[in-house]
Amino acid sequence: MRSWPGSGRTWRRAFAAELFDGFFRADQRRWGQAYVRGLLLDGRRKSVEPMAARLGEDGNRQALAHFITSSPWDAAHVRARLAWRMHEAIGPEALIVDDTGFLKDGDASACVSRQYTGTAGKVTNCQVGVSLHLATGHASAAIDWRLFLPASWDPASPQADAAKVARRTRCGIPDHVGHVEKWQLALDMIDETRSWGIDVPLVVADAGYGDAAAFRLGLEERDLPYAVGVSGRHTAHPADARPVKPAYAGTGRPPKVQYPEPARTMKDLVVAAGKAAARPVSWREGSRPGTGRSGFKRMYSRFVALRVRPAGRGIRTAADDPELPERWLLAEWPAGESEPVQFWLSNLPSGMPLATLVRLAKLRWRIEHDYQEMKQALGLAHFEGRTWAGWHHHVTLVCAAHAFCTLQRLTRDPKDTASA
Repeated sequence: MRSWPGSGRTWRRAFAAELFDGFFRADQRRWGQAYVRGLLLDGRRKSVEPMAARLGEDGNRQALAHFITSSPWDAAHVRARLAWRMHEAIGPEALIVDDTGFLKDGDASACVSRQYTGTAGKVTNCQVGVSLHLATGHASAAIDWRLFLPASWDPASPQADAAKVARRTRCGIPDHVGHVEKWQLALDMIDETRSWGIDVPLVVADAGYGDAAAFRLGLEERDLPYAVGVSGRHTAHPADARPVKPAYAGTGRPPKVQYPEPARTMKDLVVAAGKAAARPVSWREGSRPGTGRSGFKRMYSRFVALRVRPAGRGIRTAADDPELPERWLLAEWPAGESEPVQFWLSNLPSGMPLATLVRLAKLRWRIEHDYQEMKQALGLAHFEGRTWAGWHHHVTLVCAAHAFCTLQRLTRDPKDTASA
């Protein structure tokens, strides 16, 4: 893996210079590097004004604000360079998709609306950003973002709000941007990432995405393996179920080939397999002290893995064959619980060992780690501008700052990171 010699400060400058090397204007390269440095410096608030106060000779508040809010640089260009660098450094096992909320008091910022966010655990006034992360068990990095535009901001939507639509111009929202479901934004980012030449070995997501049959079908159309959370209420047939053609009565339309038994919920299929079918699996080290060899407690639970044939109208409509395709149904069923507590669907190969299946499905924890670090230490939610471009610029440079921290953890002795 590539590394840069010298002090932490020199290392940081070399990293930032690599990211902004494609900028033709020297002032954009300067303020891009200054903004990333501001995000990395100690300080509670990482909006423009307090960062400018800490940046010394680069503390030009007006120049920083112009660079992040209205300067016409392409955030996707920086993200592509970041993706190449972090793909090389991490050697990812998966792309992880998720979204996070940016809580807002007012209603002037782009795409603010009352909507649900897991950040607050309720419906509240916020923006929601969908992100894509490269991940393996020991490291991860956010490489792409989309700001979710609610239907109330879309003039073509029946739910359009006239006041919000009127704010689109002031927020600089491009005319072509309309309301798109979060799972479709995720597919768009996956397509963009692949267009950069990034290999996608596996897609991991929670039930907010896995519950959308269209999302899973979109991954399959792209020949991408996945392990995604789902709700236990979704239906499936056992793997050994086979469709049959009912006898024709001689009148009316001939009956179509169909499964003789109705599909059952995935929860019911796991419960029918029984708690005795659950096997113990330890999938990673946690953060709490433990008695193991590493000094940390291992994450441990019990899991049931079944081969099933997912059903549902969207799946049946998309199927080319009356026999629905087989998939993994993975369920976590802890020893102290009377029923399974979490479910995943995966199109990974049928011979996949249970421990590997569990570890990959559980890899989503990395995205929560990234959100926590980017919000608590790097100012992800501190952007005070109101524009569409400004939001995308800010989150892109937070990703750059987070990537720098990740690279230092991977390549430097902990004593050296203090000078960064």
